[in-house]
Amino acid sequence: MAESNSIFVKIPEITHSEEMKSVSAEAFDHVIHNRRSVRVYSEEKVPEEVVQKVLDWALLAPNSSNLQCWEFFWVKNPVKKAQLVEALLSQPAARTAQELIVAVAKLETWKTNRKQMIELFNQSEEKVPDAARAYYEKLVPIAYNQGPLGIFGPFKRIFMSLAGFFKPIPREPKSIADMRVWAHKTTALACENIMLGFSAHGYDTCPMEGHDSARVKKILGLGRESEICMVISVGKRAKNGVYGPRIRFPKDQFVKVI
Repeated sequence: MAESNSIFVKIPEITHSEEMKSVSAEAFDHVIHNRRSVRVYSEEKVPEEVVQKVLDWALLAPNSSNLQCWEFFWVKNPVKKAQLVEALLSQPAARTAQELIVAVAKLETWKTNRKQMIELFNQSEEKVPDAARAYYEKLVPIAYNQGPLGIFGPFKRIFMSLAGFFKPIPREPKSIADMRVWAHKTTALACENIMLGFSAHGYDTCPMEGHDSARVKKILGLGRESEICMVISVGKRAKNGVYGPRIRFPKDQFVKVI
């Protein structure tokens, strides 16, 4: 346990460094305020290069342990797109959209992506910290493997509860339900990149949770290890595309300084 704790606590010796680029807070403020959930779109097309760029930005989103437990389906096939609109209850935000992107949370790809990380370590010209290698080789399988039908969950719960009496310890994920939360958190971070990315390009979006998830998964050919996080519609807002002013409750209702 002492070795695993050092992975989180010890600062590794590395040669890599990166400088933060200069950015405009004012421009970002415009991007944030321009992003609205648009329900009706005009017929103006979204350039393919814009969609590709935004999807590149999605893949740069922060994610848990860099295991990248996401997939993004840009549905361009007319037949599948029509089916998807129906699975989205034919709501205007889907029916009038120029583009539809399905964000999928993956519960099991941590296994292959973990191996991919180790392979990249082996190919790296920079020295990979021993702690990073140990994390992917030893801790990741222990943390994320829930066993067949989640059979490891009760044992993890007991171990974490007992160990937690003596020291701080990561207590999740300890079940398949926790893995679902884990994967959706990461995927949702990328979805925010998508929506802000389109806003930066002058296009609008709407994140849609109202859908028949079983039908959406069937359209995309997904298995049980995949979860539909949300479907994002894209286009240029029509004059009646925003249904009302943005409503937010008082800041002190949600932001607590302690």
